[in-house]
Formats: sequence, C-alpha cells, structure tokens
Amino acid sequence: MKIYMKDVFGIRCMALADGTKLHDMIIGELKNGNPVTLDFEGVKQFASPFFNLSIGRIMTEISEAAFRKLLFLENLDETGKYVVGQVISNASIYHSNADHKKIVDEILDRQAKDEDES
Repeated sequence: MKIYMKDVFGIRCMALADGTKLHDMIIGELKNGNPVTLDFEGVKQFASPFFNLSIGRIMTEISEAAFRKLLFLENLDETGKYVVGQVISNASIYHSNADHKKIVDEILDRQAKDEDES
C-alpha cells in the first residue's frame, strides 16, 4: 500500500484528527504484515501531534521490529525527518522503559483531569 500524503492531507500534516485518520488507514495493513509506504512529496509543514497520533500510536499496536520492517517514509524533508524521528524515539523510550512510561502516564492523566475540570 502506498499513500500520497499530499493527496489525502494537503501540504500540512499537523492536525490531531489527520493523524488519527492516517493511523486508521494503515494499521490494519501493518497488523496483517503488509508493507505501507507514506510518500510526503509536496508536503511542506509537519507537527508532532500528527505523527504522535499516527506513527506514535502505531508503535503501541505492533512491535518496533515490525514497525521498522513494514512502514516506509519517502520524500520527507529535513524538518519532517526531525519531527518524526523525535516521535519514534519518544515512543520507543516510552514502550521500553516502564519507569518512564509510568511517569508520562501520570502526567497525561493529570493533564486530562485538569482539562475536564476547565
């Protein structure tokens, strides 16, 4: 499967909802062992929320080895490479270090409670 990101999301891959949409588009293929290529040609802006809810979330659902074997990113500019690299690194640390995971989960739980009270 190959997805031309500009055709689906336009020149910006930034929104949370778009990250969720991408996740939903590809997770089934990856879980079935099918390779997925994301072609970023023409995409000009990137933000970590997009990658957190797509790629970061995928890393919670398949092994890191499968992730690296099956998901390919093409035509990603330097900014995009940096942002997605940070997301992958953070997700890898989160899933491999129980203490780190516990701390992050506690912070996120507190933030969610604070937002609910606002």
